[in-house]
Amino acid sequence: MTDIVEAAWHKILTTAGEPTRPVGVPLLEPFTELVRVAYAEPLLRQLFPWTGMWELHFSRCTEFRPTWDIPYVGTRKDGRYYVEGPLRMQRIGETDDAQGAVAMVIERLPPGCGPAFVGTAEELAAYERTRDTR
Repeated sequence: MTDIVEAAWHKILTTAGEPTRPVGVPLLEPFTELVRVAYAEPLLRQLFPWTGMWELHFSRCTEFRPTWDIPYVGTRKDGRYYVEGPLRMQRIGETDDAQGAVAMVIERLPPGCGPAFVGTAEELAAYERTRDTR
């Protein structure tokens, strides 16, 4: 795991359950659990994590614009989890626990996925093209 990926995970792990989040938000507890379970999985821990709208995303590169070729997990108000992607509106499934959601993502990782490439998605694609022609 690169220092960049490790730092991103550290930030998410330390802020997911942070007291600065509004108290009583129904998504807080499931989201915190999701982050912990995803980090415990070595295949996901080597990817660059990012969050938004109570969703946990994974990228194969460390810089903006992230890759959109890995499913992501979101939390629902009822405490359940949904897995979508890699593109929005591609619903994979729902589950009652974070472990089940993480398992759905792992089952759908692209071949040869990880560790995260230090750079942009475009630089990663160029690197993969040169690697594949060798």
